[in-house]
Amino acid sequence: MNGNEKTELDHWESAWAARPRRTFPTGLDIGTMNVLRLLKRYVRPGIRYVEVGCAPGKILAWVGRETGVPVCGIDYSPTGAETARWLCGGLGVEADIRCEDATQSTFAAGSFDLVFSCGLIEHFEDPADMIDAHLRLVAPGGTAVIAIPNYSGIYVALQRWCDPANLAIHNLRIMNEAALAAVARPRPDMTVRSFRSGRFSPWLVSLPQKLGKPGLLLSWGLNFAAHLQPVECPKLGPLVVLEVRRRESADAAKAR
Repeated sequence: MNGNEKTELDHWESAWAARPRRTFPTGLDIGTMNVLRLLKRYVRPGIRYVEVGCAPGKILAWVGRETGVPVCGIDYSPTGAETARWLCGGLGVEADIRCEDATQSTFAAGSFDLVFSCGLIEHFEDPADMIDAHLRLVAPGGTAVIAIPNYSGIYVALQRWCDPANLAIHNLRIMNEAALAAVARPRPDMTVRSFRSGRFSPWLVSLPQKLGKPGLLLSWGLNFAAHLQPVECPKLGPLVVLEVRRRESADAAKAR
């Protein structure tokens, strides 16, 4: 771990040691459904897609099914990268998954229509270089979508009660729209916006760790209630999203 990282490699090796079920995500978990709903705004058949921090591979596999073409992933955890390969292979999704530091990725610059990560950059004291790594991969006309958990307001208050150690590995300073947008260093051909997304999610709060089985039951009860939430409420949005679009090249614009 260098001075900029808030977690060690061992943390992620342990997190991805248990392999998930070899199934596509269903969205029963509102946290997963929030991510899928976000991605549906950008995913379309045939796009070139890369996910930074792709372990355990569930979202990567889903995008592969939706796009109908090979997808790509980056993860610096050897166990995480291997788990993602195992999952995608078992689900029949062709994926080029590379175990490497995203800031030194071997993928060519400007290769992807959609560059995505969720729950990654908040584990850095200064995430600017990691954001730059995303933007480097965006093709002309493409988009980088970087989502982080919204540990502010009610979520940070509850998590501070449930699991303060978990909060310690998150950069809480960037968990609002203005702060997240300010960290980005886009090039002149890029436009930036930031917004909150998703329906209320109890999974940002470690209720099972604090309360045991009652906490797990409470979390699932709140999970099903969240599915009934008719519209998104920004104050309860569990994701803060940075969207960076790269303008098309002049030649591409003329060709359209």
